[in-house]
Amino acid sequence: MRLNPLFSKMVSLSEALETITDGTSLMYGGFGGIGSPADLIAEIMNKGVRDLALIGNDAGFPDAGIGRLITNGQVKSLITSHIGSNPVAGQQMMDGTLTIEFFPQGILAEKIRAGGVGLPGIIVDVGMGTIVEDGKQKVKLNGGTYLVEPALTADVGIVYAKRADTYGNLIFDKTARNLNPLVAMACEVTIVEVEELVPVGELDPEMIVTPGIYVDYIVQRNGGETR
Repeated sequence: MRLNPLFSKMVSLSEALETITDGTSLMYGGFGGIGSPADLIAEIMNKGVRDLALIGNDAGFPDAGIGRLITNGQVKSLITSHIGSNPVAGQQMMDGTLTIEFFPQGILAEKIRAGGVGLPGIIVDVGMGTIVEDGKQKVKLNGGTYLVEPALTADVGIVYAKRADTYGNLIFDKTARNLNPLVAMACEVTIVEVEELVPVGELDPEMIVTPGIYVDYIVQRNGGETR
């Protein structure tokens, strides 16, 4: 089936963020702020939604990346690999206002990938013999014992891409790629913030990382924070 070249998933920021309300589980791309959808994050701040359940690689910085939502008091929980770059997140965790669950970065990425491809979970040996295994299901396979880690999905995912066509086929830029392709696959609704938007058919198919079937809405970056 050939796509209608006039078909477009392009919407305004406000239209895209109608999908995010109080209590939404929100998965995000970005690594230390690099590859973060800055305009989407800024608009979520302006919208003022509360009690967000975040899932992503890290907590960003207090004034950059996803960390801005934490600083703004809009987040109730966070599943991540580290918060070392965001002392505000650490303080909120100590104060009991932010619940944080940590996973090693590779396991976190695999849990998200599993969610994106429809697997119920993954098996890992990291954490065996430590308090990490307490309360977790274990399986025996090929002579070893492993922990079962459930897959991760979310209501909404926000990602950043360098280029996209109007159907949502995505190309990423160097390290700004990070977890963005995995996040795009693992959410009920995926919103992409893109720098350059082109008509269907203009992207080199060999350069496309994320197919447009995973993308629901596209917004074009207006030149906000670049981290």
